[in-house]
Amino acid sequence: MKKFASLFVILLMLTSCIGSKAPVTSNSSLGGVDGDVIPPSFAQFPDIPFPEQTLMDLSESKVLGSGDAWMGSIVFAAPYNASAMFDFYMSEMPKFEWKQIAVVRSKISHMVYTRKDRVVQILIEATTTSSKVTLTVSPSGH
Repeated sequence: MKKFASLFVILLMLTSCIGSKAPVTSNSSLGGVDGDVIPPSFAQFPDIPFPEQTLMDLSESKVLGSGDAWMGSIVFAAPYNASAMFDFYMSEMPKFEWKQIAVVRSKISHMVYTRKDRVVQILIEATTTSSKVTLTVSPSGH
């Protein structure tokens, strides 16, 4: 496990993304669970729900892989308050077959889910006009 964690850290350090924030539109033709629209910037992450009208922060996001095998951190801004984002992930994660492990609702809410051999930590923080969400996905080590 330590070897894999070290490799994961090294790979994240070697990965870089260019840009700041990419706008996401809600008129994509890509379909998600229950026919929901997947914002184009998030289409390579089909195993995680993302709300419409979000902005991915490419300068803070670091991702390796795609599909159901990606790992890393995705940071995005959502034009919804932190409470709405918390409720969104509480209701949507089970639809993607994620099992809840731990949830703490506070100033910065923490949520932990597991699915197959992966784990995701979701941090939701209120900003002045919206929410900042950080999703960190890694192998579960099982």
